[in-house]
Amino acid sequence: MILVAIVDKAGGMLFNGRRQSQDRLLRERLLSLSASSKLWISPFSAAQFTEEAPHLVSDPQWLEKAGEEEYCLVEDRDPSPYLERARGVVLYHWNRAYPGDLFFSALPLPKKVWKCLQKTDFAGSSHPKITEEIYQKKG
Repeated sequence: MILVAIVDKAGGMLFNGRRQSQDRLLRERLLSLSASSKLWISPFSAAQFTEEAPHLVSDPQWLEKAGEEEYCLVEDRDPSPYLERARGVVLYHWNRAYPGDLFFSALPLPKKVWKCLQKTDFAGSSHPKITEEIYQKKG
């Protein structure tokens, strides 16, 4: 699977059970990136997706069901335990730190295991600069 996470500068994902951002342009970019595959999401994440997307699949077992070439958005748990199974990672982040109580604990990704293939900045609807980083597992 290709794990997708949205984090702040400190690797934070949630605070008090709430995601740190619901950026509309980030969602559109993610839907476009994953359009040739499936994008698996949890019921928690499904609440923010109002866009029509036939490849979007919400399931309580999304992390277990995502296939090797399929995208899997993780917002409400630390994705670190799933890195072993992942062949890729897509990170969306901004250079601000917010209060957080759930973090992507494996950040930064170890360079001996992960190679950054692409790093792109774009303007979001909630943040003037969002960075998209696409990683591939080495070997």
